[in-house]
Amino acid sequence: MSKSLFLTLALLYCFPDISLGQIHKLSWLKEAQTPPAGEFNLAPLNHWQANLDQVITSRRQWEKPKSIGSLSVRKVIEKRWLEFLGPLATQPRKLPKLEVLDRQIIGDVERTLVKYEILPGDFVEAYILKPTQVDGKVPGVVVLHSTVENSIELPAGIDGRPEEFHGLGAAQRGMVAIVPRNYLWPTNHGIEAGEMAADFLKKYPESKGMARMLYDSQVATDILAALPEVDPQRLGCVGHSLGAKEVLYLAAFDQRIKATVFSEGGIGKNFSNWDAPWYLGDTIHTDFSHDHEELLALIAPRPFLLIAGDSADGNRSWPYIAKAMAVYRFYTNTPAIAFYNHGTGHPLTPEAEKRSYQWLVEGLKHAR
Repeated sequence: MSKSLFLTLALLYCFPDISLGQIHKLSWLKEAQTPPAGEFNLAPLNHWQANLDQVITSRRQWEKPKSIGSLSVRKVIEKRWLEFLGPLATQPRKLPKLEVLDRQIIGDVERTLVKYEILPGDFVEAYILKPTQVDGKVPGVVVLHSTVENSIELPAGIDGRPEEFHGLGAAQRGMVAIVPRNYLWPTNHGIEAGEMAADFLKKYPESKGMARMLYDSQVATDILAALPEVDPQRLGCVGHSLGAKEVLYLAAFDQRIKATVFSEGGIGKNFSNWDAPWYLGDTIHTDFSHDHEELLALIAPRPFLLIAGDSADGNRSWPYIAKAMAVYRFYTNTPAIAFYNHGTGHPLTPEAEKRSYQWLVEGLKHAR
């Protein structure tokens, strides 16, 4: 038995919660884990710099507390982010009752529009898409929409660029998808970001707008996991732009998510409008010195693909991957975190769309 195989088996025995998909089978993975040429050519690190006086070099250091009653490094990072987001991020949730508004058959896919109460007196809609023929339990995908006027209709495949039909596309590939509406849309048509954020922050002044997005996406995950056709051990998420921001937080704080595709969300807190009141607010620059490589580390070892287009994300996003890869390597010699820059701007490309589905399909195979 090789030394690397022995170490992997030992880790699986000591830490049985590790989740390994089939990402290593992707033909383009090696390229997607190679540093880009030029200014941001930072090699993947072999350690995690937790703070100025602590360097983490093993999974045990990352996950195990140093002493009785203390928190592990991982738990410290998780706790400080959740405290920054505010109480809604950890508020207990109840599985909502779904009201069916519409149901259609599109080819071999059933698309159902549902309505449910997300918070007291606050209702949202979502599409649930699934194959018309389901054999056994299949993977589920939370699909979070981008900033478009028609919100959930885009990923549901009703109208817009086909490259973002992730809900419809997931169902066409044998999965079940839920596409919930973001709270910034009072209806399925027309964003009112400023007004909706102001109303939310008035009701929940101690929570960030991103806490609401995290809460909503976790409720959507609850609904998805409870569907009889869905294997709750094989859940993924995908989002573009605004939706990418949401999937980053959903994957970081919900261990049920086993594979994630993040497209052009701006991984660095200075890369896009993370300081908007409907996300993190301007205190992200003044009162909170941490950045999103910490959330990537919380996602490890679960598969995470960052898609860039030289807009919100680009080669400058690579160092975030390189830093987080150290934590991924604490779990396995074949880390399931990758970076693909199509370099053609903000919109998703056909090749990026293709890789998104490949990542989800392979990442959710045999996940546990």
